[in-house]
Amino acid sequence: MDQYERRVGTVSRGIRMPIIREGDNLAEIVATGVIEAAQFEGFELRDRDVISITESIVARSQGNYCTVDNIAADVKAKLGGETVGVIFPILSRNRFAICLRGIARGCKKVVLMLSYPSDEVGNCLVSLDKIDAAGVNPYSDVLSLEKYRELFGENKHEFTGVDYVAYYSDLCKEEGAEVEVVFANQPKAILDYADCVLNCDIHTRARTKRILKDAGAKVVCSLDDIMNAPVDGSGCNERYGLLGSNKSTEDKIKLFPRECKDLVLDVQDRILKATGKHVEVMVYGDGAFKDPQGKIWELADPVVSPAFTDGLIGTPNELKLKYLADNDYKDLSGEALKAAISESIKSKGDNLVGNMASQGTTPRQLTDLIGSLCDLTSGSGDKGTPVVLVQGYFDNYTN
Repeated sequence: MDQYERRVGTVSRGIRMPIIREGDNLAEIVATGVIEAAQFEGFELRDRDVISITESIVARSQGNYCTVDNIAADVKAKLGGETVGVIFPILSRNRFAICLRGIARGCKKVVLMLSYPSDEVGNCLVSLDKIDAAGVNPYSDVLSLEKYRELFGENKHEFTGVDYVAYYSDLCKEEGAEVEVVFANQPKAILDYADCVLNCDIHTRARTKRILKDAGAKVVCSLDDIMNAPVDGSGCNERYGLLGSNKSTEDKIKLFPRECKDLVLDVQDRILKATGKHVEVMVYGDGAFKDPQGKIWELADPVVSPAFTDGLIGTPNELKLKYLADNDYKDLSGEALKAAISESIKSKGDNLVGNMASQGTTPRQLTDLIGSLCDLTSGSGDKGTPVVLVQGYFDNYTN
């Protein structure tokens, strides 16, 4: 191997930033922070590096917040303020509890319909083993709260220790709303209890809404229909409403960032002017991956990336090195094998769909893959690195 040959492929670095406040010039702060990190840590920026900015600091710089009262007013205006079926929420104190406070404050009665055995992103309400033992068919059976307790008792979340059935019920009561809890997985089951429905699922929301409308619901809103315009001077998200929101305080949530394509283009331009390097830039939220222990699928945001530069459009176009080594070039080794594989990579076409040598590569959107890497790099706690620099992602064996 040549002594000057690169020995490192993809590198993901968390970049420390100051605490961001509303009104801060985020593009300037991010570009300066990345350039200074390169200077202080002794690495160089390169063309096609990816600068990723967590959605949290984007929304914070935009001042994109709303209160429980704002949510209550919007829910009352759009769903009538009487009995509202609230169906398929995820089980999360951070993601949904404060939203539920606002929803309950905006109506007289909440009929809370929970999917089971788990919510949409995998938070378990009751184990599949218990479902099997009880002879329950979760696809078709509708359970009352009493039947659920009779069959399954109290079930606390494996990681949080919270019994979400009781927790969500108590939240509604604290806001002055009557509450009835049922368990079902067919959207139209809610119509036996309420004809004004707020469906709170994330990735299946369009289908759920269609089913309810076709079944004769009087009013159907999804979470993206609530807080999709300002209420009494609040923030909003025109495209996603309450989807992607996070708890800020006990009576306020941070919404998903509003339109921020201009931000990623601004950062890209600042880096180009300062270094001469053409980098890609994206905003990211949750990664898209599943925890094997808790069976939780991470993606509680409506998308991994709400904004990105055009160089991040598309999917990887890669060959599987182990396939080439074990099949096409199984009789080669050493430098001959390296040369043959390198030539295959250099001569690969622009579209490898259907090519056996690309099987097992990951045909997912680049922004979903890179966003997942960045989410794992930045973490969700106290690392203090809300910006991630990914280098070498578009390299291959020949670089």
